[in-house]
Amino acid sequence: MKTYLKLSLRVSLLLFGQTIAFSQSYIQGYQDVVNQVSQTNTTTNLTDFENLGIKIRGSAAQTNTLNWLKNKYLSYGFTAGQMVEDPFTYTGSTAVCKNLIVTKTGTLYPNTYVIICAHYDTINGNGTNDNGSGTNILLETARLLQSIPTEYSIKFIHFSGEEAGLYGSQHYVSNVVNGTTPKLDIRLVFNIDQVGGVAGQTNNTITCERDMSNTPSTNNAASNTKTNELINCVELYTNLNTLLANAYSSDYVPFEDNNEVITGFYETNESNVTHTANDLLINMDPTYAYNVTKAAVGAMLHFAVANTSVMSNETFNSDNQVTVYPNPAKNNLFINKGTLDAKNYTVKIVDINGKTVSEKEFNNSQLTEQFPVSQLSSGIYMCVVSTESKQIFKKIIIE
Repeated sequence: MKTYLKLSLRVSLLLFGQTIAFSQSYIQGYQDVVNQVSQTNTTTNLTDFENLGIKIRGSAAQTNTLNWLKNKYLSYGFTAGQMVEDPFTYTGSTAVCKNLIVTKTGTLYPNTYVIICAHYDTINGNGTNDNGSGTNILLETARLLQSIPTEYSIKFIHFSGEEAGLYGSQHYVSNVVNGTTPKLDIRLVFNIDQVGGVAGQTNNTITCERDMSNTPSTNNAASNTKTNELINCVELYTNLNTLLANAYSSDYVPFEDNNEVITGFYETNESNVTHTANDLLINMDPTYAYNVTKAAVGAMLHFAVANTSVMSNETFNSDNQVTVYPNPAKNNLFINKGTLDAKNYTVKIVDINGKTVSEKEFNNSQLTEQFPVSQLSSGIYMCVVSTESKQIFKKIIIE
């Protein structure tokens, strides 16, 4: 929830007043996926989120919501290995909050991430709009993109501690984004906060947010470009209108301050019952939440560069979304096990004569493991990933 400005104080303008040039074009395959967004799922997710209670730090409701989220991802075909809990505390309590990060690995740029995020903590109420509506968008987007190969990796991040002061996202930026060596490579952060609309009003416009901060300002131009792409996606794949505004006071701010490129969605008709016991589904517009979800799915297909061809999908999923990179490789090969639900597996490198030239066993494996190949001669090899019940073959080149 954005706590210190009203929409009327934003530097906002209708897209009609803009002159924007794009090379984006309509992709029927993206529309086919967008059309699979479910109104039933949207209403069910909002209802379930509401019934979980007030999700304040240290509460059983927050823990139950985290477990609900994890079970949702498992039901969509993600594995436990793709999910990471990111715990943290902040001043005023010893209670542990947890961010949830779910990673889908890209096929061409596995180390570059499109982050789509929303907070799941609430205060003074069940928070069905703020931010069950954003939570639903992440869930529906993950459900639909789980089996679709994307060139860029995607991180679905559910932040906690937002309502108390963006603590979860700040912890993530400080300890994960900047704590990774090399620093986590982020293509875009797409933040979803309070997009449920207002009951009884005409909710046909979504506000698209861009970076206009001066601290720093070096990421503003790229943010403006991506937000204009977001606007274009909304218009290509939905009947919603768009409003362009500046970003403020939500979980993209720590990323913005870290010089990352950001964009976001926020409802245009702004609810006046957030942070109260009346932030309930009855005071929202579920059809609007459904339409905004469609817009977000279309945008994520674009931002992560999805391949929606049937043949590509079948190959991608028959291999359990296992990826090996970089390819060509020089010093180290990285194996991401995707949805391969195995703690233990073996990797063999086989030369063109069928001889195994290197082999390594990974026990209690992480989502991504490293395999040294610097000792191998330049050439073409086969990488064989084996579990007790399956073998996956990937052609690789060693430089």
